[in-house]
Amino acid sequence: MEDLQSQTVPSDRRERWGFYMYDFANTSFSVLMVTALFPLYFISLFEDAGLPTALGTAWWGYAGSVTMLIIAISSPVLGAIADHSGSKKKFLYAYTILCVIFNALLFFVTIAFLGPSAWLWGWVIFVIANIGFQGALPFYNAWLPEISTEENIGRIGGNGWAAGYVGALLTIIIALVSTVMLADLPTLPFLFGALFFAIFGFPAIMGLKNRPPRQFPGEEGKSSVDIGFSRVSRTLKEIRTYEGVPRFLVAYFLFADAITTVIYYAAIFGQVVYGFSTTDILIFFAATQLAAIPGAFIFGWIGDKIGTKKTLIISLFIWIIALLIAFFGVPYGQVVWWVVGMIAGVGMGSSQSTARSMYGQFIPEEKKSEMYGFYALTGKFAAILGPFVYATIVLLGAGAGLGPVDQHLHAMLAIAGFFVVGALIMLGVKQPVKGETQIFIEDDLAAGA
Repeated sequence: MEDLQSQTVPSDRRERWGFYMYDFANTSFSVLMVTALFPLYFISLFEDAGLPTALGTAWWGYAGSVTMLIIAISSPVLGAIADHSGSKKKFLYAYTILCVIFNALLFFVTIAFLGPSAWLWGWVIFVIANIGFQGALPFYNAWLPEISTEENIGRIGGNGWAAGYVGALLTIIIALVSTVMLADLPTLPFLFGALFFAIFGFPAIMGLKNRPPRQFPGEEGKSSVDIGFSRVSRTLKEIRTYEGVPRFLVAYFLFADAITTVIYYAAIFGQVVYGFSTTDILIFFAATQLAAIPGAFIFGWIGDKIGTKKTLIISLFIWIIALLIAFFGVPYGQVVWWVVGMIAGVGMGSSQSTARSMYGQFIPEEKKSEMYGFYALTGKFAAILGPFVYATIVLLGAGAGLGPVDQHLHAMLAIAGFFVVGALIMLGVKQPVKGETQIFIEDDLAAGA
């Protein structure tokens, strides 16, 4: 195998800014379409069609599950192909284009344009757009170890998340203005969100650099697809030798499951349980982005000081506290949900950025895209389970005669359990240390010989 150092492409400030700006751009989709606005609009399509809202709530969860199943199956192999061919940017461009186009198409999903089946069209178009959004993330995340060192990976990862929350905040402001001024065009914010992603996302990708292809001995003459499958197969066999990674991925499976589910259902939960209007929800998520921005910055800095493991565990307990307050605080009115939003905002910014940074400390140099494919694999398989569990609890509650509030409270309490178990498992994960990944590189070279 070629000397790894001879293949190194140094990073620079322009590339780091490209990394930050893509986070800035893509959260326009996550905050409007996944979290704050489209879930409420999707449920309203069921109401307009004369269908039960519990059914809409379930279909919304299943949309997330279907998306994550597709990504979970495809991302490790595509990541390995990207490593072998040195083509991460092509994959990132392709998935981003898919997301932007189908996000924009949601502008046309109205009862007036599509009739009572608008909810089904909306479901299909959203799933495709979400595949574009989620499919891009493993390739984007793979740049983090390439543009950072073990001393600043937490800070750079936190900066990326913070930039994302700034973008989310601006997107929410645009949505609020368009919702208030053009109330008769409820899907207009979806179009604005797609334009925001395109305007800032594509220039950001241009600033990122491809690294040279990585090849193991014995791969000469094989196609990228064959090598992709063989590398995934080998990594599945070898991953247990990566000290700390298997236990980390189990913990990540659980708390990523919980985070994804809260993100998918936070707007619906706030509307049903705490009586928030659509405008209230947008303002609420603007406030949570403000809380998440310092959370990502501060906890990124803390992660570099005390270690990513301790920082991640702290952030998971912040999530647990927030959900328990949401469950027990209903009698005290809407102010409780505002408090939960501020607490969860800090937890969201810190847990996601710290988990990404901690995982980056485990990864062998030549397997970034592939290993972030497994990171995506774990998170996406988890995200199949979480929305499915939440949706199914709501449906079972409706069948048992529970009211909408109790349906959602029971579902959210189940999700809090995922955080608890994930945090307990994370306690047993070894903190990655500087230089440790070099051992993994040598092991991989020996295995590939």
